[in-house]
Amino acid sequence: MGLLDGKVAIVTGAGGGIGRETALLFATEGAKVVVNDVGSERDGSGTGKAMADRVVDDIASAGGVAAPSYDSVATQEGADSLIKTAVDRFGRIDILINNAGILRDKTLFKMDVPMWDAVIAVHLTGTFLCTQGAARQMRAQGGGGAIVNTTSVSGMLGNFGQTNYSAAKAGIYGLTRTASIELQKYGIRVNAVAPIAKTRMTEDLPMFAKLGTLTPEHVAPAHLFLASEKSAEISGQVLSVAGGKMSIYKVVESPGKFKEGNNGVWTADEIAEHWEVISKV
Repeated sequence: MGLLDGKVAIVTGAGGGIGRETALLFATEGAKVVVNDVGSERDGSGTGKAMADRVVDDIASAGGVAAPSYDSVATQEGADSLIKTAVDRFGRIDILINNAGILRDKTLFKMDVPMWDAVIAVHLTGTFLCTQGAARQMRAQGGGGAIVNTTSVSGMLGNFGQTNYSAAKAGIYGLTRTASIELQKYGIRVNAVAPIAKTRMTEDLPMFAKLGTLTPEHVAPAHLFLASEKSAEISGQVLSVAGGKMSIYKVVESPGKFKEGNNGVWTADEIAEHWEVISKV
């Protein structure tokens, strides 16, 4: 018995890296998998079917069941087609892993609007469109299901040279939190993973020259956990995976300090005077 027996899963960006490992693991655990990948370069340019087809073939060779999708998640038409592929081929959707992404890194001064728009479209808009489409299908089926988004350390903490990527990933955190609240009544869990792993997108970054143990194979089990009934009571969480380390990201508020007198209106001088207390977590 697999953890996902009888389930239908969509994995976006599944042609390589984390998405590939997740798709393979899901198939091993009994899921029928829609392997979505546009086959683009790291910056989002170009298209091709080979990456998705290769993963589908690998799943079939191992005795699993999969279907390819070459749709772009960044457009309404692409997201709708992806959802339709899952329903037409396998009859339903139980799991969505929003993993597709591109990188167009530049510092704030050098970032142009096309670089900004392209990254926001794939990461944030794509996550919204696929989440919305999958949730509608899950609701129509009678409720229940698991959606796992992909945020990032860059989105939670910021990172030099990634204003577009960081903004998109921070937006995905907010989307995940709100979707988890709105979809709770339908029994649909919405969580996110914040992975640090050496993939095609990150392999040339300096940190990975020294940290070779941060592999996609470390991340796929986190997706499996959040997609399975093992996490039946968990929603709205961000699970960080960095090699063998797992942790939870949370936005926290400091206890703060109440202003006495003057109807609670602070002056700038008073804020400066009490900043240490106000900001202490």
